[in-house]
Amino acid sequence: MGRRFTELFNAISGGCIPSGLHYPIAFGLAGSLLGIPEQSAAMAYLQQSVTGLVSASQRLMPVGQVAASRLIWNLRPAIAEAVSHSERLGVSCFSPLPELGSMRHSSLETRLFIS
Repeated sequence: MGRRFTELFNAISGGCIPSGLHYPIAFGLAGSLLGIPEQSAAMAYLQQSVTGLVSASQRLMPVGQVAASRLIWNLRPAIAEAVSHSERLGVSCFSPLPELGSMRHSSLETRLFIS
């Protein structure tokens, strides 16, 4: 994901993010290069991460568009709290299970998502 994000960011913005960075690091660096405040970049990262997970769950479970949107909407306070705690505690992003699942997905015989 980091490689794909970096390629896309560099192509669109003319930026110079080095390849081979982990996705959260590339995302944060892109935010910094664009002058986006750290807290806003962290909230955007968490919101898009939650949105991606909810979108995946829609393919796996009977969750409709309204229910998915409501779920994301209701998670706004938790996202803001997570960003607040990460600033105070110096928490970093580490989510190995979704990353491992993403890496393994491309080699599956039958896939649910384009990869």
